Amino acid sequence: MLAFVGTIEYRRGKAQPAVVCMLQRAAANEGDVWTRSVDAVGRYYERVLERKAVQNESAPPAALLDGLIGGVYPEKVKLIGQRTGELHLALASCPDDFAFRPEPFNAMAQRSVYQTMRTTLRRTFTLLEKKLPDLSRAFRDEAKEVLAAEQEILAREKRLLDRRTNAAKIRIHGDYHLGQLLYTGKDFVILDFEGEPARPLSDRKLKRSALRDVASMMRSFQYAAYSALWQPAMRKEDVPFLERWADLWYRQMSSVFLQSYLSTTRSAIFIPENEDLQIMLEAYLLDKAVYEIGYELNHRPSWVVIPIRGVKHILQAA
Repeated sequence: MLAFVGTIEYRRGKAQPAVVCMLQRAAANEGDVWTRSVDAVGRYYERVLERKAVQNESAPPAALLDGLIGGVYPEKVKLIGQRTGELHLALASCPDDFAFRPEPFNAMAQRSVYQTMRTTLRRTFTLLEKKLPDLSRAFRDEAKEVLAAEQEILAREKRLLDRRTNAAKIRIHGDYHLGQLLYTGKDFVILDFEGEPARPLSDRKLKRSALRDVASMMRSFQYAAYSALWQPAMRKEDVPFLERWADLWYRQMSSVFLQSYLSTTRSAIFIPENEDLQIMLEAYLLDKAVYEIGYELNHRPSWVVIPIRGVKHILQAA
């Protein structure tokens, strides 16, 4: 994180002061991790295309996939997982500060999370049904598949209510993705802790499961994989062949990130037990992908295939 320098506050009478500006020390860097990730995927696609003649439709051996991805970027992803875990450990380390004190993820909190997920799902799928005729024919059938899975998605999310987790809620980043990290040449700096700008400040200050940040970063890897596919330099005739390799890349990087994160946060108060972890992470991944469908329909309709396929992959992997 960038070093804190100071704040500018607005004070009026006896009212609580309001921070209107925060100053942080600038960090020398080589750019954001999103751009570097898209570049890394592009090089991976080049290596895949070089071996196109020997690739078939079956899943490639792990050693082949590792060789095509290369060793440099996965090591960086491991470090991102470690730094993310250390961030959450730091945010959970102030029990005497009410604003940062961890809270139990109790039955009331679980129900609130589920109800929000259910509302997002219904609102998004209503919009998707309405926008179906506007989608390209190539993606319309995939959208229909996801629409048909609404009850299955809801059932997966509802599993949050079936168990009583021992994990705590903490303050989290709240808008975590590859674009929120700067690469210094050796390490990473995490930026923009204000959360999602569209949410009210009172909502952004609420404590949540750390897995929400984890799911957001895992989803960001799929976006990087597909963004690299759609770069102007990519030949259109290569895209259908490379789509399967895009999926393999982002699943592999998501796994590397998650394993590093869990290794860093093992036994932390905000990490649920294994079975609860799987249920909660799946629910947050689905919720994030569903949210992305709504966002893309409203802002970048040509990108909606990314979260649509994300939902399909999450359901298939369960």
